[in-house]
Amino acid sequence: MQPVEMMLSLTVVLLVTWPLGRAQESISWEVQRYDGWYNNLLHHSRGSVGARLRRLLPANYADGVYQALQEPHVPNARQLSNAVARGPSGLPSRRNTTVLAVFFGFHVLSDILETEKPGCPAEFLNIHIPSGDLVFDPAGTGDVVLPFQRIHWVTGTGQSPNSPREQSIVLYEWLPTLLGRPVPEYKGYQQHLDPSLSPEFVAAAGQFLATMVPPGVYKRDPKCQFQKVPGPSGSFPAVRLCNSYWSREDTGLQQADDVDVDNLLLGMSSQIAEREDNIVVEDLQDYWYGPLKYSRTDYVASWLQRGRDLGLPTYNQAREQFGLKPLQNWSVLAPHLEQQVLEKVTALYANNTAGLELLPGGMLEVDSSLFSAIILDQFVRLRDGDRFWFENTKNGLFTVEETWEIRNTTFRDILAAVTHAKPTDLQPHVFVWSKGDPCPQPQQLTAQHLANCTPMTVLDYFEGSGAGFGIIIIALCCLPLVTLFVAWIVAILRKRDFKNLQKKQNSSVRREVTGEVIHAMEWHGPKTDSSPIYIQFQADKVLKVLDQRGSVLRSISLKTHQSVEVILSSNKGNKALLLKSPKEYDLVLLFSEEAERSNFIRKLRGYLEESSLDLHMSEMKEQSLMKRAVTQEQRKQILETFFRHLFAQVLEIDRSDAGELNFESSQKAKESLTCELSRAEFAKALGLKADSMFVDSMFSLADKDGNGYISFREFLDILVVFMKGSPEEKSKVMFRMYDTDENGFLSKEEFLRMLRSFIEISNNCLSRDQAEQVTESMFRASGFQDRDELTWEDFHYMLRDHDSELRLTQLCIKGVPEVLKQNLHNRVSFIKKEEPKGTISEEEKDRNLDTVSHYVEREGRELRKRPGRKVNQYQLHLYTEARRKKYERNKVQQKIQEFKRFIENYRRHIVCVVLFSAITTGVFVERAYYYAFASPSTGIAQTTFVGIIISRGSAACISFMYSYILLTMCRNLITVLRETFLNHYIPFDAAVDFHRWVAMAALIFSVLHTAGHVVNVYIFSVMPLSVLSCLFSSVFMNDGSQIPQKYYWWFFQTIPGMTGVLLLVILAVMYVFATHHFRRVSFQGFWITHHLYVLLYVLVIIHGSYALIQQPRFHIYFIIPALIYSTDKLLSLSRKKVEISVVKAELLPSGVTHLRFQRPQDFDYKSGQWVRIACVALGTTEYHPFTLTSAPHEDTLSLHIRAVGPWTTRLRELYSPESLALIGKLPKLYLDGPFGEGHQEWNKFEVSVLVGGGIGVTPFASILKDLVFKSSISSKLLCKKIYFIWVTRTQRQFEWLADIIREVEEADRNDLVSVHIYITQLAEKFDLRTTMLYICERHFQKVLNKSLFTGLRSITHFGRPPFVPFFNSLQEVHPEVQKIGVFSCGPPGMTKSVEKACRQLNKKDQTYFAHHYENF
Repeated sequence: MQPVEMMLSLTVVLLVTWPLGRAQESISWEVQRYDGWYNNLLHHSRGSVGARLRRLLPANYADGVYQALQEPHVPNARQLSNAVARGPSGLPSRRNTTVLAVFFGFHVLSDILETEKPGCPAEFLNIHIPSGDLVFDPAGTGDVVLPFQRIHWVTGTGQSPNSPREQSIVLYEWLPTLLGRPVPEYKGYQQHLDPSLSPEFVAAAGQFLATMVPPGVYKRDPKCQFQKVPGPSGSFPAVRLCNSYWSREDTGLQQADDVDVDNLLLGMSSQIAEREDNIVVEDLQDYWYGPLKYSRTDYVASWLQRGRDLGLPTYNQAREQFGLKPLQNWSVLAPHLEQQVLEKVTALYANNTAGLELLPGGMLEVDSSLFSAIILDQFVRLRDGDRFWFENTKNGLFTVEETWEIRNTTFRDILAAVTHAKPTDLQPHVFVWSKGDPCPQPQQLTAQHLANCTPMTVLDYFEGSGAGFGIIIIALCCLPLVTLFVAWIVAILRKRDFKNLQKKQNSSVRREVTGEVIHAMEWHGPKTDSSPIYIQFQADKVLKVLDQRGSVLRSISLKTHQSVEVILSSNKGNKALLLKSPKEYDLVLLFSEEAERSNFIRKLRGYLEESSLDLHMSEMKEQSLMKRAVTQEQRKQILETFFRHLFAQVLEIDRSDAGELNFESSQKAKESLTCELSRAEFAKALGLKADSMFVDSMFSLADKDGNGYISFREFLDILVVFMKGSPEEKSKVMFRMYDTDENGFLSKEEFLRMLRSFIEISNNCLSRDQAEQVTESMFRASGFQDRDELTWEDFHYMLRDHDSELRLTQLCIKGVPEVLKQNLHNRVSFIKKEEPKGTISEEEKDRNLDTVSHYVEREGRELRKRPGRKVNQYQLHLYTEARRKKYERNKVQQKIQEFKRFIENYRRHIVCVVLFSAITTGVFVERAYYYAFASPSTGIAQTTFVGIIISRGSAACISFMYSYILLTMCRNLITVLRETFLNHYIPFDAAVDFHRWVAMAALIFSVLHTAGHVVNVYIFSVMPLSVLSCLFSSVFMNDGSQIPQKYYWWFFQTIPGMTGVLLLVILAVMYVFATHHFRRVSFQGFWITHHLYVLLYVLVIIHGSYALIQQPRFHIYFIIPALIYSTDKLLSLSRKKVEISVVKAELLPSGVTHLRFQRPQDFDYKSGQWVRIACVALGTTEYHPFTLTSAPHEDTLSLHIRAVGPWTTRLRELYSPESLALIGKLPKLYLDGPFGEGHQEWNKFEVSVLVGGGIGVTPFASILKDLVFKSSISSKLLCKKIYFIWVTRTQRQFEWLADIIREVEEADRNDLVSVHIYITQLAEKFDLRTTMLYICERHFQKVLNKSLFTGLRSITHFGRPPFVPFFNSLQEVHPEVQKIGVFSCGPPGMTKSVEKACRQLNKKDQTYFAHHYENF
C-alpha cells in the first residue's frame, strides 16, 4: 500500500500548490489553522485534530462504558469473516468504478482519520483462529491467536480536506462516483452543525472500500501498453497486492521514478474495481499485512473487531438512525446471495436479527444503502460545518470566479498536470471507466492471474537472543563469585605480605644451618608435597632432621638399635631412599641425582661404623618403596587406634564405641597393640614440649624397661592410676616422679624442681627466688620448716586440704576420640562436680547451665571475697524455695515466659526493627499497588505485571534503605544522641549491627529489583513497537522508523541499564569485602571498597534520573539523610586534618604497642569510648578504630594496640626503636572521635560485670581507672560494685594491664572493684600440673595475700570462666538489684559464651542481665 499512498500524496501536493489567481495578490482574509482549531468560533475544538468522535448512537459495549463485546456474546471474528466476505474475485464494479477511485478513497480516509493510532495502555481484542483454519492454522493446533490492539480510548479525528481543490474533487467528483448518488447542494456554513467524525463512519468507510479492492493493480504507459510485472516464478500482468505491502522493491519503484508512478496511476485509471458487494479478495481477508509479530492477518476480521472496539451500534439501530427500515427477516437481508451464506450468518448470530452487527449487516446488503448513508452523512457534515469551505462566500477566501474555477477542476486535470500523460491519455472522469474511454483493461483481474501470496510467517523478536540473554543472566549471577575470587586473591596476597612482614620482624631469631649436613627432599606421602630438609649426624647416635631455618623437625634416636635398615629405589633415576625407623614413622628421602644419594649412603655407613651399628641395605622399585614406608599420617592413625583402645580398657567403654579390633586389618591391629611411644610422641600427646622437665620426669617414671619408649602396657599402668586411683596413689606417683635419686625422700631442691616443672607452662613466669619463696612458705605452713627432705607421708600431708582436687586429677591427652570425651569432663582440677542435694529438682535443671552446688558455692565465694578481708562464711544456695516454685511450669508456660522475657530484654531493638520493617513494607506495597492498579494509563502493568511490581516495589525499598543506612554511620550524631532521652527508646549501641542488617535487607531487595528487571527486559524484548511506544513514548515512536530493540540494548545501551549493571558490580565488591573474613584479612581492601559508596549513590541518582518508567523519586528519601551524614562527615574531616603529636611509644610483650599522645583541646570523652586513628607515615590514610585506655581525668590519651594484622604490625614496626632511630622523631597521628559505644554505660548500673578477653581488655582499663578516680574524689556514682573478669591465655601477654590493675587495687579504698584473672593456657595443657599450680596459688594467696603468677591481690584461676554459675551467684549476692550490666569485649567465642549465659538466666523471673559486647 505504500507506493499507492505515496503517489496519491504527490497528487495532493499539486492540489495544495495550484495557483489561486487573484486571491494570492492581496491577503486580506483569515488564515485557516492546519490543525482545525478555531474553525468553529463557537466551539473552538470541533473538527480539530484529536477531537473526540461524535457518536450518532449510544455506545454498544458489554459494560455500557468501555468493555468491548466478545465471544460468546458476538460471533468469532474470523468465522464471521469467512461466512460474510469469502467468495471469488474478478467480479467487476456495477458502476465501473476504477481502482483509482478505491485507492484515492483510502487516501482521503487516511487524511481525515487518525484513529488507527494504538491505544495507550495497550489493550488487545485478540482474534482467536478456529482450529484447522486453512490459512492461519493448517496444522489444526487450535492455539493460533492473531493479536488485535485497541485504538486510543479518546479516539480523535484528523480534519476535513483543507485544500479547496481537494474539497471539490472529494465531494463533487469522487464521493458521487463511490456512492452512486449525488451529493446534496451546498446551502452555506452551519455554525451549530458538528462536523466531527462518527465511529460509524470510521468503520463503514474502510469496510465499504475494502470490498472494491482488487487482488492486483495494472501498470500502463500513455500509449495504452499494459506492462508485465516480474515475479518469483515468471512475469505477471499486474502487481500482486498482497506481496506489495510496504515493499517498494516488488513494485518496481526502487527510485520512485516519475515514469513508474505515472504508469501505476494510469493503470489504476483504466482498471475496474471489484464489485460493491460483500466479497473481499484474499489479499485482504487472508493476507493483509499483519500486526505485531504476525506477517499476515484478516482485514475483515480486524475491522469487525475494530467495530466492537468502537462500540458500534447494531445493524438495526444504525438503519433506524438513518431512516431505513430495520431488518425483520434474514431472507430480506441479502436475497441476491446464496442461501448457504445466510445460513452461516444466521447460525453465528443464533437466528437473532437484533444482534446482527453493523459491519457484517452493511456488507451483506444488496445496495449498500446503510454504508452509503453513513458515508454521505459524514462528508456533508464535514462540508457544511467547515467555516473555511471554498464555497462559503462569507469567509472571504475566494471570489465567485475562483470558486467556479475550483468547482470545475477535475482529478483528470490534476493527473495531467503532475504526470507525463496527456489529457487525451485519460478518460474525462478518471474515477469511472465508460465504454469508449481510452485504454481499456485487458481483463478483469482475478487471483489466478497473479503470483501467489507469500504465506504468513511468525516473527520471533527474541529469536537468536536466548543464548546471549542467558549468558548475561549467568554473568550477573556470577558477579559475587567473581568478586569472591578477586577477594580470595587479595586475601592470599595480603596473607603473604603479612607473613613476609612477620618473617622480617622475626628475622633475628632465624638461625643458619651449621655443621656438616646433607641436603635432600623429604617425601611425606602421596597427597602431600615434599619439603626441603637437612640431615645432620649427631655424636650421641641421633640423626636430626632440620628445616631450612635450622630448626629441628624431628630426632631419630639409634641408641637402642643394633642395626639400621635402608631401602634404595632401583628405577626412576635411583633417587629415592627409605630409612626404616622402628617404633616411629620412616624417613623417605629424595635426591636430585643418584650421586647425591651415594654420597649420603657413604656418610651414613661411616657414621654407623663409628657408632658400632650395622647397615642393612636392599633395593626395590620406587613405587614399592613408598608403599613399604610408614608415613607420618599412617603413624598418626596407628596412634589414634592406640589411644582409643587404651582408654577403652581403662574406662571400660563398650568395644563398639572404641572401635573393635576385629573390624580392622590384622596388620593394623598388630601395629597398634605393639606400638610404643617415643618421648616426642608422648610429649605431643600431653601437649607439652619434649624437653620439658615434667615430660622428662613422667617419661622416666613410665618407661619401666628403660628402652626409651613407652609401650601399651606401660602407658596403661600409669593411666589407670590417674583415671581410677585414689588421692594417695596419685600423690605417690608425683612423689616418685620427682624423687630423682630414688632414695625415698623429696628434698627441697627436688620439690623446687617439681614446682618449676609445673610453671613451665606459663613461660616460667616465676623467678627462682619466687619459686624458693613458695617452697619455703609451703614447708612452713605444714610445719616442716626445719626439714630439708620430705617423706611421701609428709608430702601427702602437705596436700591434705586438696583431696577433692587430687581425686579428680587426670591426664589430659590430646587426640582422645569424641565418644570418650564425655568420660573426661573434669577438665579443670579445682572444679568438683557433685550432684547437689535439696537445691533443684531434676526436671528444673538445665543441663547447659552446669550449675552444681559445690561448683557454685566454691566459685561464688572465690569471686566475691577480697583477699586480706574477712569473708562471710554463710552457705550460698542457688534458689530459695519460693523462687523455685516459679519455675514449676509446663513446657508451654516456660516457652511463654521465655518469650516474654525476650520481648522485655530486646524491646528497643524489636520496636526499631519492626518500625523500620513496617516502613519498608509500606513503601514496597505503596509502589507495588500504584503500578498494579493506580498508575497512569501507560499499560506497563498489563504488559509486565509481576516484573513491574517487583522492580518498582523493591526500587522504593532500596531508595529508602540506601538513604537511611547513612544515619547508622553518623558516629558523631550517635555519640551525642546516646546521651539524650532517646537512648531509652533507640538502641544506639546496636548501630553497627543495624547497619549490617539494613545492608543485607537492601541487598535482598537489590536482587529482587534485578530479577524484576530481568523479567521486564525479556518482555520488552518481545513486545512490538505499538506497545513499546505506549510504555516509553519518549524513546520509541510507532511510525515505522524503528524496530523493537534487542535485550542487550536494554542492558548496555540505556542509562538505567548501564548504571544498573555497574551498581551490581559495585554492590558485589562492597558486600564481599565487607564480610567478616575478608575484613579481618584485608582491612585496607574493606576500607577502599567501602568508600565506593560515593560512586554508588552517584550511580543510583543517574540510574533513576533517566525516568524511563517513572519520574525520579530517590531524592525524596535521600536528601535528609544525606544532609545529616554530610554534616557529620564534615565534622569528622575537620578533626582528621589536625596532627596529633605522640608523647610516648612503647613496645610491650605479645605484640602490643602502647601509644601515648597529646589530648586535643576541647577533647571530652567518657571511659569506654573509642577513637579512630590514621598514620600518614605508613603511606595510607585508612582509619582504624581502637578503644582509649586512658581515663577522662588524664591529661594525655593512650592506646594499647595489638599487632594482629598488616596495618597494626606495620605500626608496631614504625614505632620500634630501630625505626625511631632512623626517623629521629615519633611519627604523628590523625585522630577522629571520640565515639560512644555500649561500654560507657557501665556507670548506669548499680552492679556491673566487665569481661575482657585478650586485647579486648582495653576499654576496661579506662573504666577501672575512671571508677577509682571518681571514687577517690567522692564523686557521686550510681555504680556500687564492679566485677572485672580478665580472660587471658597467659598473664605475660598483657603485663601492662596488670600494672593498671595494681594501681586500681592500691587506689581502691571503698572495695568497689573485684578482679578475677582466668589463665586459660594451663587447663588446656595438663590437668595434673593445673592441680598442683592451683594448690600452690591458693597457698600463696593465703599466706602473702597476692597471686603467685601476677603479684596482684586479685584471684587467679586456671581455666575458663564459669559464666552461668557466676551470674547465678550474683543474683544471690545482690538480691536487691533488678538489673546488672554485663560488658564484654574480646574474641567472638568468649562474647558468645557471655551472651548465652545472659540469655539463659534472663529466661527466668529474676535479675536481668543487660549484655553489651564488642568483638575484635
